[in-house]
Amino acid sequence: MEYNAIIQIDDCLISSEILTECFACDYGKCKGCCCIIGDSGAPLDEAEPEAIEKNYGIFSPLMSPKGRKAVEENGFFEIDSDGDMVTPLVRDSEECAYTCFDCEGNCFCSIERKWFQGEGDFRKPISCWLYPIRVSVLSNGMKALNLHRWDICKDAFAKGKREGIKVYQFLKEPICAYFGEDFYEALCAAAKELEK
Repeated sequence: MEYNAIIQIDDCLISSEILTECFACDYGKCKGCCCIIGDSGAPLDEAEPEAIEKNYGIFSPLMSPKGRKAVEENGFFEIDSDGDMVTPLVRDSEECAYTCFDCEGNCFCSIERKWFQGEGDFRKPISCWLYPIRVSVLSNGMKALNLHRWDICKDAFAKGKREGIKVYQFLKEPICAYFGEDFYEALCAAAKELEK
């Protein structure tokens, strides 16, 4: 039986898998299908719906007509069956309302596309940006960071292993943006300790 240690940094409890497992998105294989597969929308932090509305609006030409309709009908977020705030889904599908597609049917986040064009200061929901790390808030207020394994990302785990890229290394930019650079440096130090 494999044992996964829990590491504490500040107010976060981190599964050692985040430091030991390999991961690197393999978009060439998955085509961004995480945007259109799932039992609910992407989890949202409390302030994110307002940030999406402020920076994005519902009339971006990047949005698909079905996605625009979903936002017009449901607003910038919805509450899923678990009571969590999530991005809205296109009716009768698993497609996030903010998904856009290229001419070959590849999926992209239209919020992030707009951000890359220099429009707005909100990049994308942090739950998407940090994936496969899932962050949950515990009853004592601490955060738990765990590795999520999803079958549609098996190629990303394989690519990370081939290229020797650990989860936390692949996610350096969102980790620094969300938790800070000092936190990331502490993760690096913890990873070195685990290698000993």
